[in-house]
Amino acid sequence: MPINKEKLDLRAKVAESRPDFKRPESWRYKRLETTWRKPKGIDNHQRKQKSRGRPGLVKVGYGGPKIARGLHPSGYTDNLVHNITDLEKLNPKTDGVRIGHSVGTKKRKAIVIKSIEKKFKIFNARVSERASKS
Repeated sequence: MPINKEKLDLRAKVAESRPDFKRPESWRYKRLETTWRKPKGIDNHQRKQKSRGRPGLVKVGYGGPKIARGLHPSGYTDNLVHNITDLEKLNPKTDGVRIGHSVGTKKRKAIVIKSIEKKFKIFNARVSERASKS
């Protein structure tokens, strides 16, 4: 069961009323992906909001609730860790750990061991069996 369930539910409720933002003309041309790109043309109908039936534009007002920002879907806060001393500043009951991309296998292994001892939730442990044997 995730922690901060009320915050996650509130975020999901706000997301229900948020429209699906689509890239302009992506429904018209097969070669265009549907992922959002801001319309920037001077005569673009979607940018000017000229005609009905066009998808909405991404705006600040569609953001999620402030209390739920920075939460992982598990309910823990997402914290980037590069060394063991970064773990000391965190609380295992509320904070989750994401190990930095540039951390090597040796230090990653040490961070994982330490965070398991302290009972942290780890989002990207990525320690292989081969690395843990040596």
